[in-house]
Amino acid sequence: PCALLQTRMQSLQPDPKAQYRSVYEALKKIVLTEGLWRPLRGINVTMLGAGPAHAMYFACYEKMKKSLSDTLQQGGNSHLANGIAGSVATLLHDAVMNPAEVVKQRMQMFNSPYKSVLSCVRTVQRTEGFGAFYRSYTTQLTMNVPFQAIHFITYEFRQEHINPHREYNPRSHSVSGAVAGAVAAAATTPLDVCKTLLNTQENTALSSLNISGHLSGMVNAFRTVYRLGGLPGFFKGVQARVIYQMPSTAIAWSVYEFFKYFLTKHKLEKRT
Repeated sequence: PCALLQTRMQSLQPDPKAQYRSVYEALKKIVLTEGLWRPLRGINVTMLGAGPAHAMYFACYEKMKKSLSDTLQQGGNSHLANGIAGSVATLLHDAVMNPAEVVKQRMQMFNSPYKSVLSCVRTVQRTEGFGAFYRSYTTQLTMNVPFQAIHFITYEFRQEHINPHREYNPRSHSVSGAVAGAVAAAATTPLDVCKTLLNTQENTALSSLNISGHLSGMVNAFRTVYRLGGLPGFFKGVQARVIYQMPSTAIAWSVYEFFKYFLTKHKLEKRT
């Protein structure tokens, strides 16, 4: 639900019926006017891409973190290594998730013409070509590389303070994950607003500036956002974005650390 609220609230020139002053008002209005299940629209395509994307993501992160930490700070925890490892892992993750994000956000827009995931994929492919699914990829990376660098550095920094021995501790993992997600989400909101514009290609917003065709490129997206909303426009939906990221990153780290602990323990038991 928070993902849909974030997409709606980041709309630069929303329909009068889709103008919201707060996250609570947005959720209430959407449920009352569009139905109880509307906030979950697009969740199926996200679930489809999330599995393989996160598998590559954490596998790459863990391998690179260990290799770089041994090189940069023998036997210790290097924040630089954590940031670099998280950034490289993002390249693989976003290559899988970017098309899913395009479909999800188009289905979440107010009065979206798409009835299903397959319908959206076919229509976008036919009218805009395959490149439409990666139109925001560079912007996505420009946003997610600093997001993940901040995210991983903050998580590891929090772990050093509340779980210095790096034991399996569900509470410390979830708290550190939530804090890391909130900090990274707030810092990268301007880039997320630009990504949403590139993914959704808001007709009303582009028409008001006499922009014909499809908007592409991060620089053009930044200019368009500034012309339409000024500096405050870059922070539209920041509250929804932080609320969305906190439980998301808390759950992701909790699940990851559990399986890491479980598999490591099982491996040691087999050796014994």
